[in-house]
Amino acid sequence: MNALLQLGKELKAAGYHFTTVTPATHDRVNRRAANARARDLHGVFGWSRPFGPGVLPERIVELMDAAGVLDRRGDEWRSKVRFSSYDDELFVHSAFPTDAEDSVFFGPDTYRMADAASARAEARQWPVRRAVDIGTGTGAGAIAVAKRCPEAEVFAVDINDQALEYTAVNAALAGVGNVRPVHSDLLSGVDGTFDLILTNPPFMIDPAGRAYRDGGANGYDLSLRIIDQAVPRLAPGGELVLFTGTGIVDGQDPFREAAAEHLAGSGLTVGYREVDPDVYGEELDGPAYAHAERIAVVLLTARAEGSADILEQHQNPG
Repeated sequence: MNALLQLGKELKAAGYHFTTVTPATHDRVNRRAANARARDLHGVFGWSRPFGPGVLPERIVELMDAAGVLDRRGDEWRSKVRFSSYDDELFVHSAFPTDAEDSVFFGPDTYRMADAASARAEARQWPVRRAVDIGTGTGAGAIAVAKRCPEAEVFAVDINDQALEYTAVNAALAGVGNVRPVHSDLLSGVDGTFDLILTNPPFMIDPAGRAYRDGGANGYDLSLRIIDQAVPRLAPGGELVLFTGTGIVDGQDPFREAAAEHLAGSGLTVGYREVDPDVYGEELDGPAYAHAERIAVVLLTARAEGSADILEQHQNPG
């Protein structure tokens, strides 16, 4: 971890910045003849292109070797990790393509989810004292909340140990000390209630069953499990921020209908909106989405009732 953290610090010091695109765009850009090999830091750590000796400063190569993230095959070397920019920070995650079972994904949905979580943290009537990011991945959501709520205890939970390692590195890179990576299947590994529960779970129908991508037979099965576990764990005035996706079938949103059933009788104030009505269009060519006309990413929020007593408790704990 120390070498990987130092690698991130070296990239920061060098002014490295990279915006991560969708896998389909990444593949299209890399297929251009001029992009066959990396020529700089962005090509190596952003675009995951092969490179050879002399492309990177020797200090960077030494740190990659020490961190175990440099794959050397003759004169064709590759980085096993990428670094992406968000919120003036760098986040380490898996190299492209993310085919391995324990891949840690970062992409456009990460930006959207972390933006939504930050907005809710800043707009809350009562301070955030305890928060949890379910399926944290790179920890981007947890870190975004931790930066805005420095007094809060923020749990970053995942079943993927690689994700927890990267989260620890990314929290250290961001200089936040209130993020706690915890190995947990959803909320099973953490106790108590939370003022803010945020999550961007896998939401695709993935025949390969990759954990970072597979949301179950319908794509939204995992999101429904999260709703069921999150509702009883919300503190008074607490909020769930769920960023997920759904295949739209004959103009209908089956996840919205299923979520409404799971939330019925909960007494929560629920919000729901499409953030982007048309994403991952290439998936419509495969059999998994032969039934869908489009795939949308959506934001579901659910807020528990609070009172003036809660505000007083936050202001005068104990």
